[in-house]
Amino acid sequence: MDPSRTFSRGPDLANFVISSGVLNQSLATVQDLHGEIINQNEHPVVRHKVSQQSNCTIIAFSSWPGCGKEYIQERGDLVSSTLKESSPHFNFLSTKTNPDFSINKAALELFDSISDSLPTLKSQIDNSKILIITGNSLGGSVVTLFTLWLLETIDFSITKRPLCITFGAPLVGDNGLQNAILKYPTWNSCFLHVVSDQDPVPRVLISPHNPPATESASQTNVYKPFGTFLLCSESGCACFEDSQTILDLLRATYSEAPGNQNPNQVLELYREIVEYLNRKVICGDTTGLLQWTTPPLRAGIIIQLVAIGLIRPQSLQPQGQNNGLDNLITEIEKQEMELIMSKGQGNPSKTLNEIKIRMAYFEWYKKYCKEKRIGYYDSFKNGSSKTDIEVVKFKTILTRYWEGEVDEAEKKPQKEGAPFRTGWLGAGTNFRRMIEPLDIAEYYNKGLKDYINQGRPKHYKQLEQWLKEIEKLASNPSQLKKQNVASSLTEDSCFWAHVEEARISCKLLSSRESSTGEKELSKHNLIEFENYVLSLMKNYAVSPEIFLPQSSFMQWWKEYEEIVRKGIMGASYHSPLTDLMKNRSYQNYATGGLEIP
Repeated sequence: MDPSRTFSRGPDLANFVISSGVLNQSLATVQDLHGEIINQNEHPVVRHKVSQQSNCTIIAFSSWPGCGKEYIQERGDLVSSTLKESSPHFNFLSTKTNPDFSINKAALELFDSISDSLPTLKSQIDNSKILIITGNSLGGSVVTLFTLWLLETIDFSITKRPLCITFGAPLVGDNGLQNAILKYPTWNSCFLHVVSDQDPVPRVLISPHNPPATESASQTNVYKPFGTFLLCSESGCACFEDSQTILDLLRATYSEAPGNQNPNQVLELYREIVEYLNRKVICGDTTGLLQWTTPPLRAGIIIQLVAIGLIRPQSLQPQGQNNGLDNLITEIEKQEMELIMSKGQGNPSKTLNEIKIRMAYFEWYKKYCKEKRIGYYDSFKNGSSKTDIEVVKFKTILTRYWEGEVDEAEKKPQKEGAPFRTGWLGAGTNFRRMIEPLDIAEYYNKGLKDYINQGRPKHYKQLEQWLKEIEKLASNPSQLKKQNVASSLTEDSCFWAHVEEARISCKLLSSRESSTGEKELSKHNLIEFENYVLSLMKNYAVSPEIFLPQSSFMQWWKEYEEIVRKGIMGASYHSPLTDLMKNRSYQNYATGGLEIP
């Protein structure tokens, strides 16, 4: 699988390298190489190592002694592409509109020192495997330059696009280099930079050259990031791709470790991070820590800042009690709103990282509604508050994005499209399960019927079909599924359409104007609905929100219970679901304690 094609968005790329073991393999290769050169006395030196794994080829670089903060700080000069000492290897980056760029002098000198080895390294690339290029500290800067050189020299019609993974690497170039790379979105997507909040090296070339976004300063001749940055702390991690946001957060998240860390300690720090990432999910759910009055966009930003350790959960304060942090959040919030306004006009090219932030405040909205003892489906359907109305705007942005993604995936040949879809299908499934209920609410608010057959958009159908192709429904719920049901989304995104149709059947069955045929069909549909709900509950595949007092499902039950009481379903009618609802054993569902034979 080609990660640069399949995972062109930061968070999905990060999740892929973690779940596939590539991140672990990359760091292990770097550590092995570092152990081989650490006792050499040459000054400075850069070495490389090629490791053929079963699933990938790894080319690692490590430098010695150019790993420490002081060494890099002393060699932080930038070399302009217009100067004689500039390397000819990167002339291809100069264009008429962007003729000048600059690269860190130390990184450029180390790269030039291995120029004779470049053809040999290139010859060891296995075209049938993923190509991973990795390194740490200043070796990571060399890795970045080597990847850029490969992107220009390799024929990607026969070779897979490389993935560059750095651990604690300093920034390598200025805004000119950044602009040159950003002109090629597929190139920018090849770089994943892992950064610990305790590692000073990735930050050493930022200050004092790069002012915060709130200060006015020249934007030339300063170091600028590109690619995806995976910022990590003991609280978790989160991905960022916006240049100014990365600079602000690199500066704000540094938590200096006690004492002077040697290179081995720094690598061990990243080893702990990789082990942690293998057990965790990027940017986990911390919405329970937020005040319900927090605006949705601000809530999504705070979730990410908690994940990277900038905000400690135990010290989360109301807005206005920490002016420095509030200013940073407000600045990021402003940038996000500009993105919403500029890209929300039918442009589906927003990165998945931005889309993930939108989904984060839908998680907030879901919990906000639950606090009011009404599910987010019914809150949105009622449209009783300003928050419910604001959700329409954000829902539209998400829908346009996924409509574009599904359309693009459908156009790809079957062989190429399958891995492309698989790469973001998890995010697409989460979108479908979270957002489609809101479309269902809008549909039935218009007085329409039969959403599944008459009104369901194509992109939802296609996302569901692709998911069915790669997974089989478990016959029994896992213990983990039971434990997590309280925070889960309903797996069938059309659940509320089934509820609305069941309520329509109740009305038809209770109406004196309905024909005998209509009533018999309504009875049949209601029994089918009972079996459907019971099956979802048995598999812990439905959210406990359906049992909230004001939910449409509980409204259906009140209507249906009255129908059963009157004997309309038949004398002494009862079923497993009606028994379960009457004795209120559904109250044990949210804790995973409901057992259904």
